[in-house]
Amino acid sequence: MAQNRPTRKKKLGSYPHLMVVFSITLSLLVIGLFGLLLIHAHKLSNLVKENIEMQVYLDRDLPETQLLRLQQDLSRKKYVAYKNDQPQVRFLSKEEGAKQFLEQTGEDAEQFLGDNPLRDAYLLKISAEFTDSTQMRRIVQELRAEPGVFEVEYVQSFIDSVNKNLRKISLVLLGFALVLTLVVTVLINNTIKLALFSQRFLIRSMQLVGATSFFIQRPFLRRATWQGFASGTIAALLLLALLQYAYLQLEELRLLRDERLIAALMVGMVLLGCGIGFLSSYRAVRKYLGMSLDDLY
Repeated sequence: MAQNRPTRKKKLGSYPHLMVVFSITLSLLVIGLFGLLLIHAHKLSNLVKENIEMQVYLDRDLPETQLLRLQQDLSRKKYVAYKNDQPQVRFLSKEEGAKQFLEQTGEDAEQFLGDNPLRDAYLLKISAEFTDSTQMRRIVQELRAEPGVFEVEYVQSFIDSVNKNLRKISLVLLGFALVLTLVVTVLINNTIKLALFSQRFLIRSMQLVGATSFFIQRPFLRRATWQGFASGTIAALLLLALLQYAYLQLEELRLLRDERLIAALMVGMVLLGCGIGFLSSYRAVRKYLGMSLDDLY
């Protein structure tokens, strides 16, 4: 004789959550991967810009004390790039310059002219945020006013080309990021709406017995927020593991690492998961609360 199995009672806000967490995690992981691409591209653009040198040619026969004072003044400039907490200011003597010229061209200018025509110079690397054309021209004017400075030069056409190309690449990547974020938001929203579809009659039943909208919404919102938090955390950990694996496979990639931005991306993924989960659940429950019985079927 067959025994009657006890029917499991549906609980408000209880719907299969593994599928929802899995879907949200994958969506957030895609956003995170693209975010890492943006971070490393931004760091690469800064490295390219900070490898641009500005040559500060000096007056002839400057005393050693003036050379040291000028180097200290240049090192304190806010637009000079730093590496390992050291200002990127390098002295190039005219003798060293003549040697480099000989190595590059095979011609000895001093032997040809009877004298070394080159000048002592300081080579400066400029911080990335000061490498646009307007600020570079302002820097040149400021350096030319320094005592002991004869001329200041930099490859303006190269800097203009770098800035133009990086601007185009940044706009394209930003456009992709916005489209991707929109698509992922829609996917997460539809996933939660589909999960809540099985709860529509329970929502109506609670509404008919006099439960307030807030009482009905609360378990759904709490559950969706926790699902978003769990999904964001899992996606962030997976992304961190993938990033460490990439660094092990390609050591040079560590040069493009930005701890602050990567940490912000991880936190942003968790917050995005919580926010989208909360808002999607809120909209879905509100929709079912406002539907007629015929529409529910």
